[in-house]
Amino acid sequence: MFLPGYKDLVKSQWVATLEELKLAGELPVSELSRRLGMSYMAVKQYCETLKNLGYLARTRAPRAEVGRPEIFYQLAPKAALLFPQAGVDFSLELLENLRGLFGENAPERLIFQYFQQRQQRWQARLAKGKSLMEKATLLAGLLEQDGCFCRCKYDPENGVRIEAYHQPLQPVFAKFPRALGMELRLFEALLGTRVTRREIHASRHGPARVDFEVATLGVL
Repeated sequence: MFLPGYKDLVKSQWVATLEELKLAGELPVSELSRRLGMSYMAVKQYCETLKNLGYLARTRAPRAEVGRPEIFYQLAPKAALLFPQAGVDFSLELLENLRGLFGENAPERLIFQYFQQRQQRWQARLAKGKSLMEKATLLAGLLEQDGCFCRCKYDPENGVRIEAYHQPLQPVFAKFPRALGMELRLFEALLGTRVTRREIHASRHGPARVDFEVATLGVL
């Protein structure tokens, strides 16, 4: 059940270690090396590297017989990010079921509530920004925490903009296009200025993306 995309990007030994600990819960290095068919020192090294990266936690337990305490490893909370969660298909199905249960506009009402909650939660965070550029940078960071892949940029010709290269809500936007306007109004409320959404198509000069152009009002 390890998230498929990661398997092609990380060492196979790391994947095997994480999956075995997901199945077992907690194991000493000796048992983990036996299950994986690898040497003790190799498995210990993999575990230490994964621990340093934040994906494993390490504990020690006294041995029943004489000797040093035995080292155990288990998945750290960060490792949950590597395993699939209920995703887009689940969300879209729920929204469609809402339409059938509560009427045609029920999905949009729920999506509107989602963006309203984002605004309430993020308002205080953006208030820390002393300039429009700082606020836009903070907003880009919050979007990244939500799974977006974006960057906040500024240049004298185009001003402040947030370039979004991946938006996990895109399937929702495709199904419920009114949600695009809700997201835009969220950005405007948080930044306190007009925001324009512009789609950039893939070309020789770069990949497809969505630019959110922020009206700077002469202030950065």
